[in-house]
Amino acid sequence: MIALLAPERDPLAHYQGFLDALAADGFRGEIARDLGLRTVLATDNSIYQRLPQAAVFPRDVADVERLARLAASPEHRAVVLTPRGGGTGTNGQSLTDGIVVDLSRHMNQILEINVEERWVRVQSGVVKDQLNAALKPHGLFFAPELSTSNRATVGGMINTDASGQGSCTYGKTRDHVLALSTVLLGGSRLDSAPIDNRQLEQETAQPGRIGEVYRCAQDIADHQAELIEAIFPKLNRCLTGYDLAHLRETPEQFNLNSVLCGSEGSLGFIVEARLNVLPIPRHSILVNVRYAGFMDALRDAKALMALKPLSIETVDSKVLMLAMQDIVWHGVARYFPEQADTPTLGINLIEFSGDDQEELEQRVDAFVRHLQQDSSVVRLGHTLAIGAQAVSQVYAMRKRAVGLLGNVQGEARPQPFVEDTAVPPENLADYILEFRALLDGYGLQYGMFGHVDAGVLHVRPILDMKDPKQAALIRPISDAVAALTHKHGGLLWGEHGKGLRSQYVPDYFGELYPSLQALKAAFDPFNQLNPGKIATPASVPEARLTRVDEVVLRGELDRTIDERVWQSYDSALHCNGNGACYNFDPDDAMCPSWKATRNRIHSPKGRASLIREWLRLQGEQGVDVLNGGGARLSNLARRVYNSAARLAGREDFSHEVYDAMAGCLACKSCAGQCPVKVNVPEFRSRFLELYHGRYLRPLKDYLIGSLEFSVPYLARLPRLYNALIGAAPVSRALKHLAGMVDSPLLSTLDFQAVCRRRNVRMANAAQLAALSEEQRQRSVILVQDAFTRFFETPLAAEWLELIERLGFQVYLAPFAPNGKPLQVQGFLGGFARAARYNAQSLLKLQASGVPLVGLDPAMTLVYRQEYRKTLGVGQAPEVLLPQEWLARVLPEAVAEASPDAEPYQFLPHCTEKTNEPGSIGLWQQVFARMGLKLQVLASGCCGMSGTYGHETRNLATSQVIYQQSWQPLVARHGQGGRLLADGYSCRSQVKRQEGQGLQHPLQALLEQLRKRPLKA
Repeated sequence: MIALLAPERDPLAHYQGFLDALAADGFRGEIARDLGLRTVLATDNSIYQRLPQAAVFPRDVADVERLARLAASPEHRAVVLTPRGGGTGTNGQSLTDGIVVDLSRHMNQILEINVEERWVRVQSGVVKDQLNAALKPHGLFFAPELSTSNRATVGGMINTDASGQGSCTYGKTRDHVLALSTVLLGGSRLDSAPIDNRQLEQETAQPGRIGEVYRCAQDIADHQAELIEAIFPKLNRCLTGYDLAHLRETPEQFNLNSVLCGSEGSLGFIVEARLNVLPIPRHSILVNVRYAGFMDALRDAKALMALKPLSIETVDSKVLMLAMQDIVWHGVARYFPEQADTPTLGINLIEFSGDDQEELEQRVDAFVRHLQQDSSVVRLGHTLAIGAQAVSQVYAMRKRAVGLLGNVQGEARPQPFVEDTAVPPENLADYILEFRALLDGYGLQYGMFGHVDAGVLHVRPILDMKDPKQAALIRPISDAVAALTHKHGGLLWGEHGKGLRSQYVPDYFGELYPSLQALKAAFDPFNQLNPGKIATPASVPEARLTRVDEVVLRGELDRTIDERVWQSYDSALHCNGNGACYNFDPDDAMCPSWKATRNRIHSPKGRASLIREWLRLQGEQGVDVLNGGGARLSNLARRVYNSAARLAGREDFSHEVYDAMAGCLACKSCAGQCPVKVNVPEFRSRFLELYHGRYLRPLKDYLIGSLEFSVPYLARLPRLYNALIGAAPVSRALKHLAGMVDSPLLSTLDFQAVCRRRNVRMANAAQLAALSEEQRQRSVILVQDAFTRFFETPLAAEWLELIERLGFQVYLAPFAPNGKPLQVQGFLGGFARAARYNAQSLLKLQASGVPLVGLDPAMTLVYRQEYRKTLGVGQAPEVLLPQEWLARVLPEAVAEASPDAEPYQFLPHCTEKTNEPGSIGLWQQVFARMGLKLQVLASGCCGMSGTYGHETRNLATSQVIYQQSWQPLVARHGQGGRLLADGYSCRSQVKRQEGQGLQHPLQALLEQLRKRPLKA
């Protein structure tokens, strides 16, 4: 007989009791116990996966104090709490099987900026780039740099004592921390800053935990000074966790923050920080040097450091080749010209900055002369990126290195577990030779990049973690690299914290390790705060450090997924957790649903994590997701029964996955911007098809999916349709029965009459084939889409006029449903049929040699994305965007721009700018040829994305998304008719939110042609 676990011994029951008590105590934030969010928080950017019992999201410091006070009570001392910020750690620092305390959702405010004294006070959830965006108008910045700066929180930076590019000049996070506010276990609040000995005496005299902490830290600093001096390595990246070496910078000063910085949440909850900020250098220049070999780049970097640049960053050929396939390359390719005879296999990025432009240029000139005269290393050449914008473009490529390495082809991918070692810079080249020999001995490939000026190099061995034999290499390689760094006077953890590599701490610190244990015990006597990392409290004899191979690896769970399923869903399953989708910037298109909700299930990483777990569970239950879910439940009665059971509360993890997928805008920004190319809309549509094989679809899905098929018939009586849609009973029915807030109105313009007036001809393959070569060169076939054709007919008519004024004969492809609404809603069978029918028709027209051109970017890009995936590359028609065609046919200079002409401002469609980034520059080229200026505004998503904003469940989120980016831009630039947008949904959102329309770029061009016709 199996004995049931007593409730008080059941860990889950214990945690439930703690969470219930927390709620009863007045906790104001969210308490999440659902499997979906726990699954998302089970991973970071490491190789590990730990499912937490729950997650809590404190709303303020009082919530954190309440949490810490309750956890310290005797009945809850078995509860484990782990703080979490951006969740981008590479070593499992914030992973736990206890409770995640997420300080990023609510506690993310910049509380105070003191420009005169150059400091800021922030909550721990503030993102680094968010802080610098607020400081920039004051000419200041928070200096510690890191590749994840657009999603890493200040609290996370403090907890890992983060640093990156430029650390030899600016130091690490610890060097810029002026004061910290930390909630200790028990709920007391520790406000710490550098103090003198008199103040230290007052602190050590305090009763309670704060006094105990100061007494312990002072005892270590004063009685272990010689041991600390002997053991702590003298490195720029002396990232130790519990940095005892800096408790006393001088005999007269004591700074407890030195051990809090880098403590990885194991000592307390850092809730606020006062930080030193610096003036932004006025000028910067980046010298980009290319090499025929990576070791040449390393050796040269060592010599170049003597010239004292701000920083030197090194990138190997693997990262460089991956960057060339990425969206980022569009902006930096000119800085890395290819040489046919000698490929570039390594680069150094050497930055110089300063406030005096002339002095800076002299330094760079001297540096370039050195490059030209020195022959110690063969260099392939160099380029200069001048100015902050150019420098940031190149660094954007370097910053994406972590994510890009996850996008190598095949199942074996670069894995982070020995990737932030630090050695004295003078030992780096020799160290890397031995490191490479070690990996070569295992027959492994790897990617490399790093900060050679600081002796830090990121090395990621390429392993298939689903293969048990390859996964088993984690331990021996970690052991060998730990020994190798020690041999060369360095550290295994030079930049990204210890986390689940803490087993090596006792070996590194030897006789000093008991001091680390004593410090841990003073802060956390019962080992409740992120246990198993950095040190264990001596007060808990059974506590021990977690070993690198005793936590569940992602690969262990992944290997249970059928290989055919893995390959079919590779877009989701190769997500490596780098967190690029957590980008805070509201004026960046990446994942608007994450920005609006701050809920990580509504991010590409979150959705990929959920689909990965869902596929694993489906396999355990014997469901064949590649064959319609096994026994496809097409039986209506069965789906009705399942849907009724859902309403009655029957649990199914699929519902949590559905809620995450339904919240996606299907804008495809993730597919373009994610370094690993996680394509949420693609696997979202597949999930929706399978899900609705079991559960009834909402009526809105059928209305949206059938829109392209029904609208040509509805458009025959547009006024009647518009009147019905506007009627109160129909509006109520749409909202309550169909889940639609409203519907766009049909245009009443007679498009057929416009076509007759413009001599537009219907495209016929036979007639087109009979055209002469000269006639084909002066002809174009317009591919209609349902939205601009029937809802924005005046725009379609003006497009015809523009083409006519350019001297081209317009042929109109017969209207046929594009299928995008079907694809978005998961009607994949219907989409495939629509795509085949439409493609066959368009391919016949394409065979004539006359170009096919669309109008709306979202609809047009379906032909080169979803059509190619569904039908095959050769079976999909090539349909150009308007600007792509105009750039081909417009003369180089139709008209000269007036130097004082007011520019147009452009808000591009997010799918277009993230999936075809080069097409945005083509709009600028076209405008320039017409004598006009076009400025592209940095913008996020408008929040409409097809019909997303029309759906009742999405209305509030859609409005938040619009308010985050587009609303202030429209307010700033929307007057005067010079603000342009080329997305149908974008223009309809602005009209809906502001009551005013925006022009399409084509309308601005047409207006110019009407004023200044082209000469014959």
